[in-house]
Amino acid sequence: MSPSITHVSGTVTGDVECRFTESGLAVCRFRLTEVPSQWDAATQKRRDGTPISYVCTAWRDTARNATESLVNGVNVLLKGRITEIKDNSIYLSIDDIGVSLRQRIAYTETGLPSPAAAAPLSPPPKPQSPAPSTTQPGNPPAWWEGQRSSGWHAVGTSAAAADGSPLPVGR
Repeated sequence: MSPSITHVSGTVTGDVECRFTESGLAVCRFRLTEVPSQWDAATQKRRDGTPISYVCTAWRDTARNATESLVNGVNVLLKGRITEIKDNSIYLSIDDIGVSLRQRIAYTETGLPSPAAAAPLSPPPKPQSPAPSTTQPGNPPAWWEGQRSSGWHAVGTSAAAADGSPLPVGR
């Protein structure tokens, strides 16, 4: 008779370890804690029961995917078989793992949101162009305007005098 299938909901506690057998088969192991809640009629509230510890083992693709996906603190749903009960822990051989959506959003490779999903709902305000600063590249230094307004011209350019006659160009 084969072991019965069980379903467990709990929180991953600790890191997921992944190893490979001599034949190259991936196997991962991680710990899971389930805290069942019970209804307390006296206080009219739910209260946490005694935590149940699990040691979970997954194989092949499930092991590879669990190693890449699971981190400490993630709530998961498991389907597996109880293989052993030892040292106040229940040992499970995992057939399937799912991330619980009660406290988070999960995306699949085919269901990733499009780039448009990250776009803001309203367009951002248009930035106001700053007044030209003399310290920006390409603007003349502050002393340049003073020299230019006093009638001084750069050497090597043709300029006209106040009366319109050409000024001599020095070399």
